Amino acid sequence: MKIRSLFSYVILFLVTLTFTIGCTNPAVYIKTTNQSNSVSSAGVDAVRLGFSAWPGWFPWQIAQDEGIFKANNVQVDLKWFDGYLESISTLTAGQIDANSQTLGDTVNSVAGGADQVIVLVNDNSTGNDKVIVREGINSVADLKGKKVAAEEGTVDHFLLLLGLKQAGISPQDIQFIPLETGKAAAAFVGGQVDAVAVFAPFTTQALKRPGSKELFSSKDFPGAISDHLVFTRKFVNEHPEQVQAIVDSWFVTLDYMKTNRDKSYKTMAKRAGVTVNEYQEYADGTQLFTLEENLKAFQPGNTMTSLQFAAQEMSKFLTEVGLTKTQPDISRLFDDRFIQAYAKKFNQA
Repeated sequence: MKIRSLFSYVILFLVTLTFTIGCTNPAVYIKTTNQSNSVSSAGVDAVRLGFSAWPGWFPWQIAQDEGIFKANNVQVDLKWFDGYLESISTLTAGQIDANSQTLGDTVNSVAGGADQVIVLVNDNSTGNDKVIVREGINSVADLKGKKVAAEEGTVDHFLLLLGLKQAGISPQDIQFIPLETGKAAAAFVGGQVDAVAVFAPFTTQALKRPGSKELFSSKDFPGAISDHLVFTRKFVNEHPEQVQAIVDSWFVTLDYMKTNRDKSYKTMAKRAGVTVNEYQEYADGTQLFTLEENLKAFQPGNTMTSLQFAAQEMSKFLTEVGLTKTQPDISRLFDDRFIQAYAKKFNQA
């Protein structure tokens, strides 16, 4: 996510923004970077799936722990990344086969020459990305002249800029401090900055500063942040059956979570490095996409509820702000055959 440095916004883009862009990831500085979570038997044929700290991606841990991947006849080398950016660069380098990442970051990777495919919508952020401020800051206008930290180019940096734009404030009116998300949260708690833009569970860490509070969140910008399962095109072309098995496993995991709520919360809270009670606070801040919502999102449309339209708008945005010289080719970015195949099993397509 540090891949871009966002910014100037087009009013039309902001007005129509209703579904997507990307999300950022959390982790209350959780231990390992690029740590394999796979079972010991994972071998060369295992699908290397990356994920990092974000509530919409923790269900992958449940799929692994509960044997759901195995039940769907796919061996997965589940790789945990402390740093979301590293997971993106690792996928781009072809060192993993798939990753959990945002729409905006995927479009940006494609603009840089990566050949990637989005096969699934994991979730939409509905409050788990936040701008948190110290005591005494009560409005966006109060951010003028203040030190505000965020990981440059992340969706939370994007969220910060959305809030500034809505309030009629220029990014130049604040003192922007670019820090990796975990370090940004720590700097805020330590009193080194006045505000911070972070995602859950880093939000929990940031709010431990006495007197701190949420100024605004992704809830105030419905649909602006979405997250996805992204594969390299090479892997999709060579191993479609394994892609299908992982997509199937995702929906089976969502069903498992409905009937095993307490156990699921314990697994996800452990992976997040927070208590179960703290994790439950994230529930309303992330909308996990159902099969029906996935099917709808992949359909063509002229609003941001359509992934194709949203990606086109993001491509324009990246060009307008100078992050790419030409608009990336997104004509082959989405592949819904795997969710369609899953739906047909239940006569829902």
